[in-house]
Amino acid sequence: MQRSAVLNVVGLTKGLLGPNTPNINAFAGRSRVATINPVFPAVTCPAQSTYLTGLVPSQHGIVGNGWYNRELAEVQFWKQSNHLVHGKKVWEELRETMPKFTCAKLFWWYNMYSTADYSITPRPMYPADGRKVFDIYTWPFSIRSEIKKDLGEFPFPTFWGPAAGVKTPQGAPDAASKWIAESAKWIENRYAPTLSLVYLPHLDYNFQRFGPNDPRVAEDVRAIDAIVGDLIKFYSERGVSVMIVSEYGITEVDKPIHINQVFRIHNWLAIKDELGLEMLDCGASKVFAVADHQVAHVYVNDPSMRKAARNVLMEFLGEANVLDGAARAAAGLDHPRAGDLIAIAPEGGWFTYYYWRRGRSRAGFARCVDIHRKPGYDPVELFIDPALNFPKAKIAWRLLKKKLGFRMLMDVIPLDASLVRGSHGARPKDSKDHPVLITQESDLAADVIEATDVYHAIKRQFRN
Repeated sequence: MQRSAVLNVVGLTKGLLGPNTPNINAFAGRSRVATINPVFPAVTCPAQSTYLTGLVPSQHGIVGNGWYNRELAEVQFWKQSNHLVHGKKVWEELRETMPKFTCAKLFWWYNMYSTADYSITPRPMYPADGRKVFDIYTWPFSIRSEIKKDLGEFPFPTFWGPAAGVKTPQGAPDAASKWIAESAKWIENRYAPTLSLVYLPHLDYNFQRFGPNDPRVAEDVRAIDAIVGDLIKFYSERGVSVMIVSEYGITEVDKPIHINQVFRIHNWLAIKDELGLEMLDCGASKVFAVADHQVAHVYVNDPSMRKAARNVLMEFLGEANVLDGAARAAAGLDHPRAGDLIAIAPEGGWFTYYYWRRGRSRAGFARCVDIHRKPGYDPVELFIDPALNFPKAKIAWRLLKKKLGFRMLMDVIPLDASLVRGSHGARPKDSKDHPVLITQESDLAADVIEATDVYHAIKRQFRN
C-alpha cells in the first residue's frame, strides 16, 4: 500500500522559497508546486479542517480558532474535540476502500477523540490545587508514557508563549517543531501508518513578533527548512511519499484595532467587577467581538442593534471590510457559530480582544499566557513585558514558587499591542503571501488551487 506524510509547515509561502530553504527547494524541484487560495478566515483551525474534510467553514463548522457559544454564553477558544468538526475526514473516506488504512495525527488541531489511529496533541493537566502542568494527550494512551520516555517531555513553553521560537540554551530556536518531527519518526518506526499528518509551527512565532520582512526571521526559515529536509530524507528512505502544505501566509502589520473598545464607547458591552478587575460578560452584552487575528466575529445579542453595529463597523473599517447577509454567506461563514457580522481588518491592521479603557482595571488574565480564558486571540503573549526589570529572575522566582506548591501568577505579558508585527486571517492581496502545496502527486494540474482541493490532493496519493 502507498504511504504518505503530509508536513504542515505553518506560514510557508512561495515568496519564502529561496536561499534560506535549500531542502524545500530541492524537494520542490522534483515535485509540483501550487499556490493555495486560502480558506477564510485564514487561521489555523478553519484551514486544517478544510484540508481534512474538503469543506468550507459553513459546512464543517470551524469558523475560527474560537467562537461564541450562544447556548452557554461563553467564548471558547482552542477547544480540542474532533467532534466539533463536521463532515467525513480524509482518513475515514480512504478507510472505506482500504480497510487496513491507518492515520497518525501529530499536533494537527482537533486531535482528541478523533477516528485517527494514532494521535499526539498538547494538553496540560489542571490538578485540583489550581496548578497547570504541561503535558500531552495521546491515543492510544500508552503512547504518552512511552514516547516521553524516549524523547523526553514535550517542550511546551516553546510551543506557545514568550519562549516560543526563542533559542534554547543549546542554541536551537526550534524546540517544539523539532520534538514534533522526532515524534513523527517515533510513530513511523513503531506503527508505520499509511498517512502521517505532521504539524510544524516554528515560523508562526517570530513572523508574528517581528514581521515576515524582518531580517531576523531568516534564521527561522533556515531552522524549519533543516527540520523539513531531515523528515523528507527520513520518509524517503522508508518509501513514504511526502507532501508539504501550509495554512496561510503571515503579512506585515502595524495597526492594532481595539474593536471591543469601540463597542464600549457606545455602551454595548456589559462589564462586571470581579475582585476589583474588569470582566467582559458576553451573555449580557448587546454587541461584542471575538477577535481572531485579522478577522473578528461580531455577535449581536440584541437584534435591534444589528444595523447600528454594522454602521459603526463600516464607519471605522470601511464598507468592504464588514460582511453581512449574502456577503457573509459568500465568504463561507453562513453558520450558527459565526458572528452575525464579520469584520476584516484593513491592510496593516489586526484585531485585539482588549475591552478595557485606558488607565482602567483589566482582567487578571490580561498579563498572562491564558489562551482559553481570553475572549479572543492574543499574539502579545509571544512577548515578555519590556518594562520589567530583570524579567528572567522574576520568571525564575515564580517558577520556584510553583514548584514549592505556592500560588503564583505568571503576569509577565505586556499590554502593548503595537509590539506585534505580523498577522494573518484576511486573504492577502499578493499571491506570494498565500499558502503553498508541494506534492509529488502527478495529477495536480493547476498552479493555483482552492483550499478545498488540498483534501483531494491528499486522497489522490492513495488511488493505487
